[in-house]
Amino acid sequence: MAVLVLVRSPLPRLRVLLQRCWGRLERGLWPGIFGGQSPPWGPALAVQGPALVPQGISDAGAPNLLESVVWMAAPKQRRTIEVNRCRRRNPNKLIEIKRNIDVCPECGNLKQKHVLCGYCYAKVKEETRLIRMEIYKREGGPFNAPTVETVVLYEGEKPTEKDEGKRIIERARKRPSWFVQN
Repeated sequence: MAVLVLVRSPLPRLRVLLQRCWGRLERGLWPGIFGGQSPPWGPALAVQGPALVPQGISDAGAPNLLESVVWMAAPKQRRTIEVNRCRRRNPNKLIEIKRNIDVCPECGNLKQKHVLCGYCYAKVKEETRLIRMEIYKREGGPFNAPTVETVVLYEGEKPTEKDEGKRIIERARKRPSWFVQN
């Protein structure tokens, strides 16, 4: 099936160029379609292996297009939804039941063994925030802090000989059981 496209250009040179290109297309690429002579048909020899090709024809130095492409596996058919669900919901892939749950000795809430309790951590975080605020009040800001070790003393504790020359922060409350004295 041939389609003829008529293009009328306002510029005569462009129209001549388009007509010349169309003529070359008719003569060269599709001679049988537009009534011209097609090349004669004849027998052809198909060669499959590279052993039959003479060595002078193939260029061993330049890589072939197929050799330079990284080939990856691709599925031949789409997996069905049933197969996908069976694979995803396999009992081996489901969430396992945790058997390492213990009661926190400090607060009594459930926690994992060898992991800090979340409720106790919130208490530690709050106590640390209060200590930092007290340091901020005493020093006047983070840039005025001395470069010495800080010791936190709670109600009823006195500094020892080791604490000489260190920054001492005093808290007006009883020491929490989780805050170990150094």
